[in-house]
Amino acid sequence: MPPSPQDGRGDRTPGGDAERPELQPRRPNAALEEARGQIAGLPDELREELEADIAQLEDLSFADVTPGTRDDVRATWRWIMFGTALVLSSFHLYTAQVGRLPGLQQGSFHLAVGLCLVFLMYPGKQEFEGRERLKSYLLLGAGVGVLTLMYVRDTAEWFVLVGFSLVLGSVIVSRHVPIRIGGIPLGDIFLALLSLGTGGYVFWNWSDIGRAVGAETDFTVGLAAAGVLLVLVACQRVIGTPLTMVASGALIFAYFGQIMPGFLAHRGFAVERIMANMFLGTEAIFGTPIQVSSTFIYIFMIFAALLQRTGMERFFTQLAFGLTGWMTGGTAKVGVLTSAFSGTITGSSVANTVSNGAFTIPMMKKSGYRGEFAGAVEAASSTGGQLAPPIMGAAAFIMVEITGLTYATIIQAAIIPAILFFTAQFIVVHFESKKVGIMGLPRDRLPKPRQLMLTKGYLLLPIVVIFVLLAQGRSPIRSALIAVYAVVIINVVVQLIAAVIGRWSDLEDKLNPVGLLESLVDAARIALPIIVACAAAGIVAGVITLTGVGLQLVGGLLNLAGSSLILVLVYSMFACLVLGIGLPTTANYVITATLVAPAITLAFFPDDPRSAVALLTANLFVYYYGIMADITPPVCLASYAASGIAQSNPLKTGVQSVKIAIGGFLLPYMFVFSPELLLQETTILGGFLAGVTALVGMSAVGVAVVGYIDRRLNLLIRAVLIAAGLALISADPLYDAIGLVTFAAVYGWQRLSGDAGRRRTAREGAAATDGDTEEPTTDDTAAASGHLPGASDRREEDPR
Repeated sequence: MPPSPQDGRGDRTPGGDAERPELQPRRPNAALEEARGQIAGLPDELREELEADIAQLEDLSFADVTPGTRDDVRATWRWIMFGTALVLSSFHLYTAQVGRLPGLQQGSFHLAVGLCLVFLMYPGKQEFEGRERLKSYLLLGAGVGVLTLMYVRDTAEWFVLVGFSLVLGSVIVSRHVPIRIGGIPLGDIFLALLSLGTGGYVFWNWSDIGRAVGAETDFTVGLAAAGVLLVLVACQRVIGTPLTMVASGALIFAYFGQIMPGFLAHRGFAVERIMANMFLGTEAIFGTPIQVSSTFIYIFMIFAALLQRTGMERFFTQLAFGLTGWMTGGTAKVGVLTSAFSGTITGSSVANTVSNGAFTIPMMKKSGYRGEFAGAVEAASSTGGQLAPPIMGAAAFIMVEITGLTYATIIQAAIIPAILFFTAQFIVVHFESKKVGIMGLPRDRLPKPRQLMLTKGYLLLPIVVIFVLLAQGRSPIRSALIAVYAVVIINVVVQLIAAVIGRWSDLEDKLNPVGLLESLVDAARIALPIIVACAAAGIVAGVITLTGVGLQLVGGLLNLAGSSLILVLVYSMFACLVLGIGLPTTANYVITATLVAPAITLAFFPDDPRSAVALLTANLFVYYYGIMADITPPVCLASYAASGIAQSNPLKTGVQSVKIAIGGFLLPYMFVFSPELLLQETTILGGFLAGVTALVGMSAVGVAVVGYIDRRLNLLIRAVLIAAGLALISADPLYDAIGLVTFAAVYGWQRLSGDAGRRRTAREGAAATDGDTEEPTTDDTAAASGHLPGASDRREEDPR
């Protein structure tokens, strides 16, 4: 494992000093000393630590990131979990091959087995001390009290109360009765069996349930009540409190509609009607989110798990080190690339921050970055990974169902914004690294990209296959299934070739039958949070559909903005940032797409709100800002997770995250005003020009936020750059020209004056050497000379 922040090693300066770099007073020549220390003065101990971190990062697997799962159960239960996960993955492979089952049947099997695994793998709190014990008893007492009140006041029928009581009773046994079977509490076993029972009943009787809409039996409504509460309990264990509260609040809203204020008021619904609608139809728990999770998403999870088992993740990490590790701020840029790759698959900015950040954040701190900045780099890039095709945190597949557009259309539209987002991050990281004088790693210690492509480039073939199939118009699920087969076939062929030429033992990642089965189990493990999040999001979507509040919210937002289009975007942005607090990607997108996106389509595309450009613009707008909630203070969960690893101030880490991801906050406005960025209704030249102006605009704002190009920028110049960047947001050619000229003038002036300063510093240094005098002190301009392109290649040549 990498050294922890507590052991002191993560706070060493490049010179080996154990003093925290962020607390050191910076001497006049400190930045130059840091830069040269990066080039030539790395102690052997620090080099070994960095190399150990690199090796750990290369071996990291997103499939192994299951925080909070049990690790103290007996082998019998581990085999049961393994077999159950294998059944779940096999079911999805089978339905992908022969055809998906009817919606209610496909979704119920998916959810039943998924919830069963959740209760076997994820424990509830069982050891309490002091206030925690009191809090637990108060919460459980409140639950029992609510059920009693519902019975006394005849709010719900007895069969609903029985369903609630079965789940609540199991939770009580799990938390407070110290009876375990093979390491798993008896209550959790009850919850797993209830999950199989409720979902299994819907699976076997889906046809009768579908015909009985509006005339459900007492038994089925009681079963539905148990199923809804099981989803909420599982959501609390796997996702956490925020989404659980949102889903619970939606159910309360559906019941108390008559007392809601203003446009939120509705007639209210009986508890029995709410439960039946949530669990026995295809508009709530078994609605669009879980249907997408049980088809597209799961097959892509299998594809991703197989790629990891065959070495794709290690290959990409090594490639990231080889391409960017030697650059100015190389460790931070490697963190951006690796987290972007993992983030698009895991679909959770917090989980990705914790997993990758355990290695990248200490590595960045050892390179000289402050803890706040190192944590912010990881949080911002992990969050941005969910914006990157092809998986986009699983939201791309839900977007297919909500918008009715093809998967290929959505991925095509997301490509340029994703490239711009990460390029803007690189720009901020680059100039911040120049400002503080942090260099890259020595090239002789890094992988060689050309050699990697020659020896392991075949690992990219399955990704090429999937894109070719999508370009040919194949469905995403069929394309992913063929790509799954391609991963296995390619690995087997490579093994055969290696065996023929006598190099089989040199292969690092050989897929065998055991590895294949483990890949299917890995897919189940990484899919569980998505299954639970989709089910909980389905509750929210179901309540919105049942009450009709969605259209009322859209009307309220438009009335509040009046005739100002820019206010529609501003209010929509704030609504998404608030709604996205604490929610996983899939649930986040479902809620914002349902509540906020229609307002944007009606405001900007009133003549054709269902056109492709209207749907893509609105849905990507809300998706971006919903994701950005994870790094936006004061509630910035990804930044808080990163600060825990970096041992930094959480709020300052959040502010730094916003600075690094500033491009992500500008991009949605850009593609609303310039749909060419989404490659819609434009030519290749038009898309290219729109991309260039957008990139320059984000670069101008990013440089202004950092306050450095070749030397520090004063407040006036920074304000001018921000104005130039904002001018480039507009699609008006005049404003684009003004912005481009302004940024070019400032950048050119900085570079020319910086070159003059470096030449002057070089002459002074030469004169000082000839006169055998002390080394002159230098300002930040001289410090910048320590990280000129190629400087890191001279690590061993510099006599210092």
